[in-house]
Amino acid sequence: MTKPPAPWNAPTATTGVNATVRLPGSKSMTARALVLGAGSVGPTTLAAPLRARDTELMAAGIRAMGAAVSTVDETHWVVRPRPLTGPATVDVGLAGTVMRFLPPLAGLATGPVTFDGDPRARQRPLAPLINALRALGCRIEASSADGLPLVVHGEGRVRGGEVVIDASLSSQLVSGLLLAAPDFDEGLVLRHEGPPVPSAPHLRMTVQMLRAAGAAVDDSTPNVWHVGPGRLSGRGWEIEPDLSGAAPFLAAALVTGGSVTVPGWPRSTTQAGDRLRDVLTRMGGACALTAEGLTVTGTGTIHGVELDLRDFGELTPAIAALAALADSPTQLTGISHIRTHETDRVAALAHELTALGAEVSEHSDGLSIRPRPLTGTAFETYDDHRMAHAAAIIGLRVPGVVLSDVSCTSKTLPDFPALWSRMTRES
Repeated sequence: MTKPPAPWNAPTATTGVNATVRLPGSKSMTARALVLGAGSVGPTTLAAPLRARDTELMAAGIRAMGAAVSTVDETHWVVRPRPLTGPATVDVGLAGTVMRFLPPLAGLATGPVTFDGDPRARQRPLAPLINALRALGCRIEASSADGLPLVVHGEGRVRGGEVVIDASLSSQLVSGLLLAAPDFDEGLVLRHEGPPVPSAPHLRMTVQMLRAAGAAVDDSTPNVWHVGPGRLSGRGWEIEPDLSGAAPFLAAALVTGGSVTVPGWPRSTTQAGDRLRDVLTRMGGACALTAEGLTVTGTGTIHGVELDLRDFGELTPAIAALAALADSPTQLTGISHIRTHETDRVAALAHELTALGAEVSEHSDGLSIRPRPLTGTAFETYDDHRMAHAAAIIGLRVPGVVLSDVSCTSKTLPDFPALWSRMTRES
């Protein structure tokens, strides 16, 4: 019988934190490098990849279909491609990357590949991807109209060609198809029709990494991606630190009036987390990017903001937590797509921040947050790592914030509780 998670008391900071926090590799880059490696000619090496639940599930899914993913040492993975075969079973957990990146790859396998995951995963949107793969020649057996569980009956090849998709719920629906497209017989012409695709930086990352692996990708026409057929080449990837994972730690500098440095912050990147530099500056912090990394310094005063988060919605929980501690109201828009993430993050944030004492109005596409005196109470994390991050940020200033489950942070940062506690102890 599974033991229920133990509540976790968020540490409160009595003075400004002063810490250097070394973060693991980017989940987004690690996931894409694993998939590209499975479809390439020759081995692929990942230096400093993220080793967390989402990426371990991705590696396990690729192994289940026949490719070899091995650990060279603590800081390197190697992917050695082999013919993809079924029958195979892939556990997607609660990882959007696994459930959307691997079904297109499974279409190239020989034999059936079954996908399922955590209960919440069955509620995450897959219908646009399923319909697109069927239009491209894949045979898919789905138990519901919308997604998991499903079986991709791979025939060793995918015809490819032109397809239209509505990817307004997730850019991963586009990325999953693009990553497998070089192996399609006719390549792929993918057209998005519908409201704007969110998380544009993630699409730029997909295109950039495809090109680096040798794919011919034309994205010069808005909402149209053309990937030519051709084999990719295995290569080495230097995985950047996970910039979105830096959000709670850098936010801690603003909350406590301290200073936090994240080493290895890239000068140029496609990661959405790089937008933290602008956001945290607007909210009252000072950001300095040097050879040592990114340092954020706060005064203890946080300003409310008006932000459109369509391109970096994953930062919403951390920003909303800061907004609840600010000296003026905040308006967040462009986040309807995060209702289909690990939980409905818009509704969850509205409920939990209100329970703490903030005045929060929930809208279909956003949140209005008016700060009020907060009182510590139980904070439900909804099995969502970023909700846990939000609770931890507020707990720095508000005693008595108790997370229902902090173990969900293992999805992207297994050492989060230890890193967070160390940061507050050393301040």
